Amino acid sequence: MKQILFQKLISNLEELTKQYRLLLDCIRKEKELLVNTNVDKLNENNILKETILIKVKSVDSQRKNYAVELAQAVGADTREPRLLEIALKIGGPESDRLRSIHSTLEILTKRLVDINKENAAYAESALTNVNSAMENIKETLMGSQKTYQKKGAYQPSYDKAGHLVSKEA
Repeated sequence: MKQILFQKLISNLEELTKQYRLLLDCIRKEKELLVNTNVDKLNENNILKETILIKVKSVDSQRKNYAVELAQAVGADTREPRLLEIALKIGGPESDRLRSIHSTLEILTKRLVDINKENAAYAESALTNVNSAMENIKETLMGSQKTYQKKGAYQPSYDKAGHLVSKEA
């Protein structure tokens, strides 16, 4: 029984590793697309990323169930089953396999978090640039000078949109 539960968990963890690798590739591509400001491909990449994240959530949910079952079979904590604790209880080559997968998943998640933080910084920078450009356009169209200055004195403003170029009919 333990061997069957172990195999289910290992298969699930391998699938989770595969999905994390796909997500890592997707996030690396996202970084490239953010730098190159390719909006259409960025949207396609975001759709792919969402699909992968949905798959990761599904596989991770199964992982929790398999980990609880195996933890129960080996006498580990079933409320918060940890791979390293299960590996300690199970012993032998299965223990090494669980430790190896745990290490791989830990490295992948660290890379995902780091690259995602960089991507967030790129996206924030891009939004700041767009907002600045919009403010500049607004100032150009609306004008930063007021038509009326202090004490009601009229100040002509010929360089702004909306003024007559010529009074000839």
